[in-house]
Amino acid sequence: MDNQIAAKVSNAENTVAAEPVSFDTEDGFPIQGDLFAGTGNGPAVLVSAATGAPRTFYNKFAAWLVENGASAALSYDYRGMPGSPQPKDWSKRINFKDWALHDYPAAADFLARQSPEKQLVGIGQSFGGQALGLSGIADRFERYAFVAVISGYWGNLNEPLKSYLMMNFVGLPTTWMLGRTASWMGLGAGVPATVFSDWARWCRMPEYFFDDPKVPETNRFADVNTPILSIGMTDDPWGTKAAVHAFAKHYSGAEITEKWVSPADTNDQEIGHLGFFRSKHRDTLWPIAGNWLLEGKLPD
Repeated sequence: MDNQIAAKVSNAENTVAAEPVSFDTEDGFPIQGDLFAGTGNGPAVLVSAATGAPRTFYNKFAAWLVENGASAALSYDYRGMPGSPQPKDWSKRINFKDWALHDYPAAADFLARQSPEKQLVGIGQSFGGQALGLSGIADRFERYAFVAVISGYWGNLNEPLKSYLMMNFVGLPTTWMLGRTASWMGLGAGVPATVFSDWARWCRMPEYFFDDPKVPETNRFADVNTPILSIGMTDDPWGTKAAVHAFAKHYSGAEITEKWVSPADTNDQEIGHLGFFRSKHRDTLWPIAGNWLLEGKLPD
């Protein structure tokens, strides 16, 4: 495994501190983020989260990127999540696709203003990779990394019936009762009920949101030509090869390099759907994405 970047820094905890920031979307929703800035000459990196994962989950990775030469890195919380709560005077319904159509471009704009003369690159986990195609701003990124970016259609998952029942017979009634998902559900903490409803509907569709007439923005995917490194985990119960390939095929104009990693590559027993960004993998998994984002070097 390529450890060119990992060799540049020690195994100490991150030394780059997060600066809390706030910026508004074009439709007026305030988004909260954490900006990591450094003195490196590398690109600025937009770090976009999976559904239900808080920005803080990615902060050690973002700081690590800056320690290794990124000029800046930004993590942020989508609208309606606990980190970017809905203002009391906000009367509009929060839809799932708003995260890609409004929040994602606003984050990219904010980051670009912090490093105006640097390349912009991005890494997205799950929905953070789906947003690249939906947003219509893919041409702003020099290159992009996917981590567990999948079609959520239940039939492609490792335990399809269990996933279907959890989403529709537990998740839907619970979120409408509580107003959002609860951590014990295992489906992301704090996801607004309206967003979860969209998500559950898409997961019932064989082509995911590409089957949803309410998401005409899917016609943007064929125009994406940003080079992509797609990283999958062999023990990811959601990110099966079927699920990864079912989504990647819609990026028909992009050159995609696929890399699969397993627990054996990390001396760990489990990576799973979210484990890639855990700091224990900073010397084994993080350089795979880091070399690509910061230097444009693909893994072997």
